[in-house]
Amino acid sequence: MGIHTRSRHYLRSSDAKKIMKELGKAFDPSDIGDVFKGKPFELVTTDVCDIILVEDVPIIFMPDGEPFLTVRGALEVKPEARIVVVDAGATRFVVNGADVMRPGIVQADPGIKEGDLVIVIEEAHRKALAIGRALISGDEMIGDSGKAVKSLHYVGDAIWEVTR
Repeated sequence: MGIHTRSRHYLRSSDAKKIMKELGKAFDPSDIGDVFKGKPFELVTTDVCDIILVEDVPIIFMPDGEPFLTVRGALEVKPEARIVVVDAGATRFVVNGADVMRPGIVQADPGIKEGDLVIVIEEAHRKALAIGRALISGDEMIGDSGKAVKSLHYVGDAIWEVTR
């Protein structure tokens, strides 16, 4: 599944600041602030979603127009909020694009609300594996059955591969 690029251009710093401000609603601005400071944002418009490259790496994407970290962005920033932690058994499914099921979840940010974008990380090394949309709130995510997170983007997918 490739992505078709429609256009690409560098954003004005005022537009980049707006995007960072939006991201600051999901994450502590002090977590993300300095990682991208002074670096140009390149907007890539695709047939899937808009993606922002920082130094040729897809760092932010905008499913439904809402800016959020990509898996590479999450690996760079390592935020503490909007995190869903999965066990080793779930990891191999998540990295292949599977939705996250409740039995595989060992921890979830209680601040997550249904519909929020979340970062799925693995338990052992706390590395980001996928970005998804919460189907239930964070405090309901640990359980015996059912889907908790719809996967939108994962390691090695078309968004991960977007570069120059």
